[in-house]
Amino acid sequence: MGSSLLSAIAKRLEGKVALITGGAGGIGKCTAELFCRHGAKVMIADINDELAHSVCQDIGPISASFVHCDVTDESDVQNAVDATVSKYGGLHIMFNNAGIMSTPTPNILHDDKAEFDRIFSVNVTGAFLGTKHAARVMIPARCGSIINTASICSIRGAVAPHSYTASKHALQGLTKNTAVDLGRFGIRVNSVSPYVVPTPMSKGLLKAADLPEEVYSNLKGVELKPEDVADAALYLGSDESKYVSGHNLVVDGGFSSSNTAFTIYDQRKE
Repeated sequence: MGSSLLSAIAKRLEGKVALITGGAGGIGKCTAELFCRHGAKVMIADINDELAHSVCQDIGPISASFVHCDVTDESDVQNAVDATVSKYGGLHIMFNNAGIMSTPTPNILHDDKAEFDRIFSVNVTGAFLGTKHAARVMIPARCGSIINTASICSIRGAVAPHSYTASKHALQGLTKNTAVDLGRFGIRVNSVSPYVVPTPMSKGLLKAADLPEEVYSNLKGVELKPEDVADAALYLGSDESKYVSGHNLVVDGGFSSSNTAFTIYDQRKE
């Protein structure tokens, strides 16, 4: 096998530019590292400046840069897109990955409206703004891939709090609608929906809710890791998925097929 073919296989994102929100930790960090290994230039957008700078330093300043971005602030999102284009000359992949969760409550009577609004502001409005401003620069180029981090909660209930589940269902609706809208311009929009990924955020919430950290799946002997979600994002961002749009790529070990072992709502309790 020739060296040029080996290089092409190894560099699935050669020449592409990606913007990753929530790129300083967890799934975002793993994806930034993976994208760069496959030849992409990556702009990490996050509110955690110190952590994001550390990630960029580890990856290398040639391949990765950082821009402060609160995804609920449209001016921040617009600036992040503009900074990416200014530094790297374009934008081919927009990964709307930033997301938050809330601690599960016993029932909806204990839910707080302000907390519900906060979850939607990050998980849904943030992705909307990222899609809007990525499209602003992708439409003239007539190409691009937009990826949203959804969740198994986008297709299942009783796995997470009402606010989080509702936000991920809404995000899936946004994904489908924008896939139709932007498909006219050669832009693909997809989502990736993992089951519970063992990140510091998810572990902390499970502990706060007094729930087990073990992930119950139909697929035994395999542990879901952030790298697995990054691999899914790599596929959706690469030309290998050039005819895939409006799709929700579920990474759940078969949990959504048939599994009722794990629920935050015990039906025996009122």
